[in-house]
Amino acid sequence: MFRFFGPEKRSFDRLSEQEVLALAISSEEDDARIYLAYADGLREQYPQSAKVFEEMAEEEHEHRNRLIEAHQKRFGENIPLIRRDHVRGYFERKPDWLVRPLSIDKVRDQAELMERGAQRFYIEAAQRSTDASTRKLLGDLALAEQNHVSLAKRLGLKHVTEDAKSEEASTERRQFILTYVQPGLAGLMDGSVSTLAPIFATAFATQNTWTTFLVGLSASVGAGISMGFTEAAHDDGKLSGRGSPLKRGLASGIMTAVGGLGHALPYLIPHFWTATTLAAAIVVVELFAITWIQNHYMETPWLRAATQVLLGGALVFAAGVLIGNA
Repeated sequence: MFRFFGPEKRSFDRLSEQEVLALAISSEEDDARIYLAYADGLREQYPQSAKVFEEMAEEEHEHRNRLIEAHQKRFGENIPLIRRDHVRGYFERKPDWLVRPLSIDKVRDQAELMERGAQRFYIEAAQRSTDASTRKLLGDLALAEQNHVSLAKRLGLKHVTEDAKSEEASTERRQFILTYVQPGLAGLMDGSVSTLAPIFATAFATQNTWTTFLVGLSASVGAGISMGFTEAAHDDGKLSGRGSPLKRGLASGIMTAVGGLGHALPYLIPHFWTATTLAAAIVVVELFAITWIQNHYMETPWLRAATQVLLGGALVFAAGVLIGNA
């Protein structure tokens, strides 16, 4: 559903050139800290790989210094405080404690995402700059990110298993997850869980299957439209790399509607208890599907995914039944 609460964020297109430079400076500082944390976490088991991340952190510091010099020449000493979480659609960074336990594969994937995100940012920023020297600097930094040696090679091919997928296939799968799986999963969870309460509350309050179906239909379609527009509007995908907002909006909206309609359609059956039993069974299937998707695509452990989904579904279902019998 729509997110009415939460920190206010600004669109990247609304940032001034000074704010874009300030954002680039803070981003380089954050990236350097993350790389140093990776180096610290890998040092004991992979000392050579730790040195690579230390070198990458030094590169980020050099980028930061060049950006600060550009800011001083154009705007003076006072750098605005603006960070990536202040900008709508800006690519996110996972702190090292969210990636632990650290492994070569995990940090390689995260670092590759970071470099691609930084490259997209500098390309977008350079296109918006009207100052020749600033535009050249941002273009050079985009090229520097593009020309970074692939992390698999920098960490040594010995750390990459022979049956690892090719980089092209890996990139394609990652993009599929970002564009379709993540928004679709969010929609399925919202549609399957949030519509439980109104559908079952109506069912037990009226014991009228047709009325229950109409309530479920309206709740599912309304939630689908809401989620679809929210997903498409909150991030244009240029900086985050999450792909077309239209595709993400459709994935989120359709899966939200499907999640709600799954346990609304059984109420086309005129017999109340038959319809309710079938609807409850479909809810169980939906929650299992959500758990499987979280485990298969998002790499969430089975037990944690099942606990989260079942607990949330049970609470909403119980609320609907209690309200309907009130």
